[in-house]
Amino acid sequence: MATHKQVNYQDLEPVSGAMRMLSDSLDSRQVGVSVVRCDPGWRNKPHGHAENGHEEIYLLLEGQATVVIDDEHVEMESGDAVWIPPSSTRQIRNSDMESAFVLVSAPASRCVAATCEGEEDFWSTEGFVG
Repeated sequence: MATHKQVNYQDLEPVSGAMRMLSDSLDSRQVGVSVVRCDPGWRNKPHGHAENGHEEIYLLLEGQATVVIDDEHVEMESGDAVWIPPSSTRQIRNSDMESAFVLVSAPASRCVAATCEGEEDFWSTEGFVG
């Protein structure tokens, strides 16, 4: 039995003209991962994840874009990341240049790092540095 799965995001059909969702192809059960290559001027529909309790992190790898979180316009440039809680609406509004995002989504935990060590849903980032 295989211990891992591998996929190239470029082999996946884009959704909404820009988003390639890797999670289904990788059989991920808890983490959603998408690569979004945005043409100039591209934007997705405002949406939220309150119904499924998913928080998201948007990491802008290339270009410039605005992420609208609720009514706040967050200007992003290459290397910026933003965390978005499940209850907030969000929308990517690309600039006049191509950009590339990695979007990560997962059920929100009430425990992070060492704040709730020993709790049932404790999740530690220790040990990730190689």
